[in-house]
Amino acid sequence: MFGTTKAFSGFSVDDIATAKEFYGRTLGIRVSEEHGMLTLHIAGDRDILVYPKEDHVPATYTILNFPVDDIEQAVDELARRGVRFERYPHMKTDERGIFRGGGPLIAWFTDPAGNVLSVLQE
Repeated sequence: MFGTTKAFSGFSVDDIATAKEFYGRTLGIRVSEEHGMLTLHIAGDRDILVYPKEDHVPATYTILNFPVDDIEQAVDELARRGVRFERYPHMKTDERGIFRGGGPLIAWFTDPAGNVLSVLQE
């Protein structure tokens, strides 16, 4: 039934204007706004809906992963743009916030609404 439809994902934030600034300017994603909601136009033609929710609760899991060729370069650039990397007690990270304990190299950060995002080296 849905094999040929263009599905998309979405998530909530507590402030659309702040989210637009973060995703558009800080992360450099093309963003459009319509009907009080945002659409993130990410590579691969996969749009993501960002909608306001008054009683927003941040996701407790990673909602978006951004693959990069060089995680150290990506982390350094994001840090220059004011992004702070998360550190979790059960996941030992290096001084930059990069987890190197198995699997892909990955670093987590949050959007202004507290939703968890990551960059990971392919």
